[in-house]
Amino acid sequence: MALAAISSPEGDEMGKNCLPPVLDMFRSISLAVAIAAATPPAFGRDLDGRDNRVSSFSPATLEEISRIENEIDRIEGETIARLTSPPDNQVQQIELLGKLLLYDNELSVNRNEACAFCHMPEAGFTGPSSELNRTTGSYPGSVRTRFSERKPQTHTYAPLSPVLHYNEGQGDLVGGNFWDMRATGRRLGNPAAEQAEGPPTNPVEMGLADFACAVYRAARRPYRPLFESVWGAQAFAISWPPETEDVCNRPGPPPANDPSPVHLAPVDRGRAAATFDQMAQSIASYEASHEVTAFSSKYDAVQAGKARFTAQEQQGYDLFRGRAKCNECHRDGGPGEEPLFTDFTASNIGTPANPDLPYYAEGEADALGYVANKRGPSFVDLGVGGFLADGHPLSQPSAVDARWKPLAAQNRGRFKVPTLRNVDKRPSPDFVKAYGHNGYFKSLKQIVHFYNTRDVLPRCAPNDQREGTGCWPAPETTENMNKSKVGNLGLAIEEEDALVAFMQTLTDGFAPAGRK
Repeated sequence: MALAAISSPEGDEMGKNCLPPVLDMFRSISLAVAIAAATPPAFGRDLDGRDNRVSSFSPATLEEISRIENEIDRIEGETIARLTSPPDNQVQQIELLGKLLLYDNELSVNRNEACAFCHMPEAGFTGPSSELNRTTGSYPGSVRTRFSERKPQTHTYAPLSPVLHYNEGQGDLVGGNFWDMRATGRRLGNPAAEQAEGPPTNPVEMGLADFACAVYRAARRPYRPLFESVWGAQAFAISWPPETEDVCNRPGPPPANDPSPVHLAPVDRGRAAATFDQMAQSIASYEASHEVTAFSSKYDAVQAGKARFTAQEQQGYDLFRGRAKCNECHRDGGPGEEPLFTDFTASNIGTPANPDLPYYAEGEADALGYVANKRGPSFVDLGVGGFLADGHPLSQPSAVDARWKPLAAQNRGRFKVPTLRNVDKRPSPDFVKAYGHNGYFKSLKQIVHFYNTRDVLPRCAPNDQREGTGCWPAPETTENMNKSKVGNLGLAIEEEDALVAFMQTLTDGFAPAGRK
């Protein structure tokens, strides 16, 4: 099978037991108040006309979503035009297929959300909405009332992550994709490809009830001939049941007693599974292309002797490699390593809960009867540890290796160390990017300040105006919290600014002076 069956959270009891042990009273109160005070959901309609509960988007957010959708349509149109004269090289053909798939709205249940909706180039292939980054941190799915529990990660450099494995010497899991490493790459040999198989059937993302629906939809797209040329004529040679269109128009998850609602014959299901894998491998190939993973930053130019850091950037790089301890996890390369600015491990840096996540309010059934978050306001994101113990409740493209289950406790609250490449890439200086697994931090400066002062500044009281500058809320969970590299770095404000200046040199698209 191309995907493991989607399951639901295992009830409320686990959520009660997982509450962070030192989530102080002020933080608990402020989180509960924020959720209770949220604007009550209005009723609206999805594209197919069904009533559904929706969150109230501001006019600015709606305008920005419209802009993103139009830009996706523009890029898709330009890419489809390339089908009239496709590359004659198979590698480039697969990359072209991957780009077409990444920008295809038809692969979502309501035909309104491409993968790119959460991963656009102007933002470093992560969340392209300044308003959503600022106000929620997570993004709505094809069913616009449903939101993920985490912020979108970047696609850039993701294909260079190794297959998830356990390094016994350092006692760490290394590799994989997604914040919780659940796209292990163990089945396809490619974490980025397995990551691409998560969103299509995630009920709060692209929302299809069956991975076969993605194949069914792709079979009706203009890139089908190229796909068959690359992957074989058997790719879409599938006998589809007459009710397939209706099944694929109904948002997931599938009924518990019918996990594969597109009722294919066994051979056809196997063929659909293979085609879905090839769709995912095509997307991963595009993500690995120079168009996405370019190594074209000022940092790269400096290393090649084609540019020089400013004094502030050089100070930041020295701090990065020295007293700030950044390089201990966000590695700039060593013998035999490329400078990918991650060590592919996981860490709990003590990020506070983000009360603005709509996911906390998804504890009641929507108009379709779906409950995304059965733990409601008591939800605590356990990251890698949660995946190892129980899988992911919304999408699980890779099976959990049962031999790793004993590692769950030591990985609770830990999230994959992200690459810092393109960490500050944005379309304009006033564009807000979100940082951390839940989007709590709203600027690169703020998260650097957190790394520096987490254990120095006092705990915030409810509605404390100093939050983010002069105080910090309690961590979402203190289990396995990193205390050796984060929390009390002793950096001056000017040194924080220098670190930010250095990390801004990791933005791709730098043109050295004199280059034509």
